Amino acid sequence: MRPTSSPPRPLTGLATMLDADSGSSRSPHAALTGVTIHSGNVRRGDLYVALPGNRAHGADYAADAMARGAVAVLTDPAGREAAVATGLPVLVVPDPRGLLGQISSWVYGQPAHDIQILGVTGTSGKSTTTFMLEAGLRAAGHRTGLVGGVEIRAAGLRFQPTLTTPEATELHGLFALMREEGVTAAAMEVSSHALALGRVDGIYYDVALFTNLSQDHLDFHKDFDDYFATKAKLFQPELSRAGVTNVDDHYGRELLGLAKVPMTTFSAQGDPEAQWRAMDARLGADGSAFRVVGPGGVEADAQIALPGPFNVANALGAIVTLVEAGVPLQTAVHGVGTLTGVPGRMERVTGADDDFQAIVDYSHKPGAVESVLCSLRSVTAGRLIIVLGCGGDRDSGKRPTMGEISARLADVAIFTNDNPRSEDPLAILTTMMEGALRVPQHDRAHVIIEPDRAAAIGLAIARAGRGDVVVVAGKGHEQGQYVSGEVIPFDDREVVAEAIDARKESRKHS
Repeated sequence: MRPTSSPPRPLTGLATMLDADSGSSRSPHAALTGVTIHSGNVRRGDLYVALPGNRAHGADYAADAMARGAVAVLTDPAGREAAVATGLPVLVVPDPRGLLGQISSWVYGQPAHDIQILGVTGTSGKSTTTFMLEAGLRAAGHRTGLVGGVEIRAAGLRFQPTLTTPEATELHGLFALMREEGVTAAAMEVSSHALALGRVDGIYYDVALFTNLSQDHLDFHKDFDDYFATKAKLFQPELSRAGVTNVDDHYGRELLGLAKVPMTTFSAQGDPEAQWRAMDARLGADGSAFRVVGPGGVEADAQIALPGPFNVANALGAIVTLVEAGVPLQTAVHGVGTLTGVPGRMERVTGADDDFQAIVDYSHKPGAVESVLCSLRSVTAGRLIIVLGCGGDRDSGKRPTMGEISARLADVAIFTNDNPRSEDPLAILTTMMEGALRVPQHDRAHVIIEPDRAAAIGLAIARAGRGDVVVVAGKGHEQGQYVSGEVIPFDDREVVAEAIDARKESRKHS
């Protein structure tokens, strides 16, 4: 995710900008055309930034970086000796990670400044909203880019992401590639990890959008207040020009007191105090329609192909953000309405017969699971069946809550593996079951534990009856399952389709 060519930048200029100490007697003369923190990704002309790690220091790999074409090294005092040993020019700063955004932006000639960037943060809805924003920007005549956990796009180029928000070195290289491809505007997910770790330093957002906040990532943040405060960083003048917030969400209202940029409010529930509202919403299994009402009595009729009230909120937030970015209202409404779906987000699996619906969704946190089940309940004529697991080596506090929500809101809840990683899958399932048992028995779903995810999906599809809805939650667009250090190929959508075929074959012979 880099440009094919980049004008060389003098290392002496970087040294002056950073007021960096020269780590060797060699004069830091070199021409930089790229930057990376991974020695294995070095290209000829790169600055290799050697960071301290948990197990080793990046400077230990400086010789490998040099062999691949690195022309200089930037590191901290602990990495000085190993870096100097390569014979390359070396710059030393106290905290190189904290400068990655500034460094990367400078090396690539500040590419993000040449692109109108719309950022989206929050717990749920980021991916769907960025897809909606990109559709709206395209309708407005922009050549567009997209940065998020589902897909990365630079005009006609597509990449599979490894993080919701890439590292600063990769992010600025990506924007340099977008600039090379003629991209004029981009929509981008902004994770709390990215804000906390400085991955978005050097990026300036024309408009930033806050969707909602619910429990997630408390294995990374010290508590919920820290999680919220980190999200709020996006709405400061050094990162964004203006903000848009969802006042139906408690933290969306609280953000108004923390933001230091002009804020615009919206409400999908029709809050009369919000500046923008969704009115007369009509929800269906194949999408929704609603009227957008804005300041001064402006109105527009909107239709989206994505079901559920939370997608009305996502669409309204996208429309308001586009308007704040200068897109005419009717163009924004039309553009958002052209989006037919997002991979792994309330994605209907084709092949199901008329008896039931099968849906795959990425919901892997309490708030998202609750929203999905509540939305599907309104379009479910029969039973609501959920297949759900919780990831290992992640926020363990949300597991019982997700178990409780599933047992309370579904008719059948099948608990299974998600990405257990290094943890004991049965221990994860036990914690989920503890949450389910909080629900009184007469209100509790029929709960089944089936650790094998493919078998759990097969069980749900086989048991589905007329009017039922089966939602397979947690992995969405992902195509692998992380188990004990291995990544096993696994795509919920493919497994659901195979289970549907098996069901049809079984009925054919019965």
